[in-house]
Amino acid sequence: MKRIYIYTLISLFCIVPTFGQTPTELQANLPNVAGWEISPEIEIFNRDNLYGRINGAAPLFFENNFQEMTSLVYTKGDDYITIQAYRHAAPEDAFGMYTSERSSDMTYYHEIGGEAQGDEYGLFFFSGSIYVKMMANNESESIGQAMQEIAKGFAAKIDANAGYPSIFNAFPKADLIPNTNSYISSNYIGHEFLKPVFISDYTFAGKKMQAFVLDAKTKENAKEILNTYFNFTKQKEDFVEGNLMIKDRYNGNIPAVWKGQYIIGAFNDSGNDFPNEIYEFLNSFEL
Repeated sequence: MKRIYIYTLISLFCIVPTFGQTPTELQANLPNVAGWEISPEIEIFNRDNLYGRINGAAPLFFENNFQEMTSLVYTKGDDYITIQAYRHAAPEDAFGMYTSERSSDMTYYHEIGGEAQGDEYGLFFFSGSIYVKMMANNESESIGQAMQEIAKGFAAKIDANAGYPSIFNAFPKADLIPNTNSYISSNYIGHEFLKPVFISDYTFAGKKMQAFVLDAKTKENAKEILNTYFNFTKQKEDFVEGNLMIKDRYNGNIPAVWKGQYIIGAFNDSGNDFPNEIYEFLNSFEL
């Protein structure tokens, strides 16, 4: 009986979220801001009732392995700031959710969490496995400053070392289009088997394209994914590591490089072919 009890305790500790992500821990991590009060009320939403709060946006959160959302509120007189803290299965998922709602119309704040963006009424950032959406009921300079102060302190408590997934360090820096790094948990370019994928946009040969890296974790998994892709395209499957050309009837020709556990490729939505120099670019990824 003692062995069973100990095992149960270990199991419970193993499933507790890291980075202080339980609803009560998240509330405790909110920083004190002069003039603002933290409401004691906490609302919690899961996969069963998230639709009731965000309606049609829920499926996108589910695609990014959403686990739970904690809603918290700051108040100051008639003004309030609502915080929605979405907990995902992994930091990559929170990053992917953040980038899926990224907007070029917003201002970027690289000193908040892994990255933040905002406008007059809202501020959005990722930190650890949490994606946070902050929204104010009113627009003013003081409210905007309060949101930034809250976000900076809150993000640091969730994960003081938050940042982009480290795999982006391997991406070439030349001709990278700013603020386009992203993460797709599944269904990249319409194929469910292409997952997970890290992507960035580049200017290559005078045209915009998207470079991607699929981390299959093992060489065997990478080969199996490529086998599935080549079966789909009805191409011969006797390929080896190195340069490949996947003739995708829906997405055009996809130049790719198979390197161990990684599949590195390029895609453009125009369907145009790439010049031969594309392989030099794909082989420059430091993986």
